[in-house]
Amino acid sequence: MTLDLESFIFGIRPLSESLDAGKLPDKVLIQKGLQGNAFHQLFGRIRSLGIPYQVVPQERLNRLTRKNHQGVIAFMPLIEYQKLEHIIPALFEAGETPLLLVLDGVTDVRNLGAVARSAECAGAHALVIPQKGSATVTADAIKTSAGALSKIPVCREPNLLESIAFLQACGVHTLVCDDSGRTSIYEEDLDKPLALIMGSEDKGVSPAVRKVAGKLAVIPMKGTIASLNVAVATGVALFEAIRQRGGGTRVRSNKRSSQR
Repeated sequence: MTLDLESFIFGIRPLSESLDAGKLPDKVLIQKGLQGNAFHQLFGRIRSLGIPYQVVPQERLNRLTRKNHQGVIAFMPLIEYQKLEHIIPALFEAGETPLLLVLDGVTDVRNLGAVARSAECAGAHALVIPQKGSATVTADAIKTSAGALSKIPVCREPNLLESIAFLQACGVHTLVCDDSGRTSIYEEDLDKPLALIMGSEDKGVSPAVRKVAGKLAVIPMKGTIASLNVAVATGVALFEAIRQRGGGTRVRSNKRSSQR
């Protein structure tokens, strides 16, 4: 297998220059046993920035490219990630009431794509994902999102706890939506600056994030299955927020979507 040249960077110096420019890879493959001052400086930066990496045999790198990779291949994101600290002030300056979606531990790329599709359709202003322990924006994620990941701003944050604290400091209320909540999502006031926090289907939102967020709510269910798919739960919560905010701005036929 060979890679699309636009989707990865190979070589120590090219990756260092990419980091200098603030362009962070989704993941780095590093040849086992690699040495040298230039590599050790690069490796220190990779670790300090929290970039996921994997140490692999040289043969694996050779299968990915015939170029002189120097023992380093970095997979670059397919979209340009945005900065949360830029988005929030801009929303308030524009007179908008922020509605954001924060994902904690969602590792399936198709779930990420489906969530992004619901978020874009609901008019959410941004999607926030952690830099580590999360699905990244792959071709499969973009396809599943029906292109939404190319439209809605996506913020990939190095520390989700610090990002939640930043949102709260900016006056954005944070609400965890999972089965640990005691109140119904329909009883919550969602018509205010809000960041909805959703977790993975198996583990839900992490205890640390629940503690920092403070407020928890649940989607009431009558069936016997323990939980909803995260994309479905996201859609329910987001469109309840839209209902409370006076509904959407578009009324469209469901004919096309029903045929998909």
